[in-house]
Amino acid sequence: MKSKIILAVLLLVLLCYVFGCRNQHRQGEVEYKHDLSQIKDSGELVVLTLYGSTTYFIYRGQEMGFQYELSEQFAKSLGLKLRVVVAKNIDDMIHKLRAGEGDLIAYNLPITKRWKDSLNFCGEEVVTHQVLVQSNAKRGKPLTDVTELIGKEVTVTPGKYYDRLVNLDNELGGGIQIKLLESDSISTEDLIRKVSKGELAYTVADDDLARLNKTYYPNLNTNLSISFDQRSSWAVRLGSPELAQAATLWHQANLTSSAYKASMKRYFESSKMMPHTPILSLREGKISPFDRLFKKYAKEIGWDWRLLASLAYTESNFDTTVVSWAGARGLMQLMPATARAMGVPRGKEEFAEESIKAAVKYIALADKSLRTVPDKKERIRFILASYNAGLGHVLDAMALAKKYGKKPTVWENNVEKFILLKSNEQYFTDPVCRNGYFRGIETYNFVRDITQRYQTYKEKIKG
Repeated sequence: MKSKIILAVLLLVLLCYVFGCRNQHRQGEVEYKHDLSQIKDSGELVVLTLYGSTTYFIYRGQEMGFQYELSEQFAKSLGLKLRVVVAKNIDDMIHKLRAGEGDLIAYNLPITKRWKDSLNFCGEEVVTHQVLVQSNAKRGKPLTDVTELIGKEVTVTPGKYYDRLVNLDNELGGGIQIKLLESDSISTEDLIRKVSKGELAYTVADDDLARLNKTYYPNLNTNLSISFDQRSSWAVRLGSPELAQAATLWHQANLTSSAYKASMKRYFESSKMMPHTPILSLREGKISPFDRLFKKYAKEIGWDWRLLASLAYTESNFDTTVVSWAGARGLMQLMPATARAMGVPRGKEEFAEESIKAAVKYIALADKSLRTVPDKKERIRFILASYNAGLGHVLDAMALAKKYGKKPTVWENNVEKFILLKSNEQYFTDPVCRNGYFRGIETYNFVRDITQRYQTYKEKIKG
């Protein structure tokens, strides 16, 4: 009898252990119960994504990115507010989803057997592949077949692009000259820029990243695919079938919407370059039709009016009607939210005086936020960088400079180096960075262009 009781107790303990482990696994992995009805009750859709130029980033204080905009449109269709949680990497993103830290992965996640058994893929199924990035401007015709890569040097960083080139080289019987750059300070987008400038012959990128970079460098050719197609889409937990169905139906209906087309155009079609025509004749002692306004408002911040004019030229080419790819408007190219905050009345974004007055207010606030830079002339470079990138990215670059032994209050050859490095994963995921990915090359050039043009104005135009 005693032995039977002991056996029964052991069996009970074993059953508790087995079912307990299963329940724990379900709670931690895929059985977190929070489907569409619970999400609607909460009033908030929490999406998980990664920082990147095609996914999510902060520009001039505003959340942007193609996947971010689609998520925002989807949340709006459900009558929900959107909250973004940025993960460290794909594995972290999936872990957060299973743990209930987010409702939906808004990222082109590869549809693989490994993840298909534990995730519910949904939304638009996107077919991606890797492409050869080359320049149309180089001598000779662009390569149109992978066999033409034999004898050619292709530069990549470690990871999937290098792995694919090695496999392709084996498939072709050898001959591709694969140059591996293992520097932590070089990103794929850096290599693409070098190809555009003629410093490198070829590199490799995912087709969506390549398409986006063509809007910055129109001389690029990205037509040659070098890999098999890979299906990818959004994903939710297995326990969220209602949300998965809603996302898929919404994507099917949304593909022809004006909002979706506008987002596609903004990131993958519209040129990111501001065309600049020659400035007015400096022999007449004029820089622009707005010199009187620059002189009037530059006094409020203690700036030389010619510096304010140089900023305006870089931003808008003195065109009060221009609208940038990101939605910045008017002479001083203020983002809509910034214009409102600085007091520009709705409908008056194209009024030159309103734009200049608001820009000066923003500069004054940036100046106050950057008082840790003691030298006033040096601080101007930081203010210009903040005007272009947003204060958060400049503070991140300053924190990185300090961490890596550079001078955080000196821009040239110090902080400017780290604004460039904010497009590299190792740096934008550093704990000292609070604002994530940023394409710093534009800010780097922005500060240099304005300060150099200002020197020209000072030499030729009286103050």
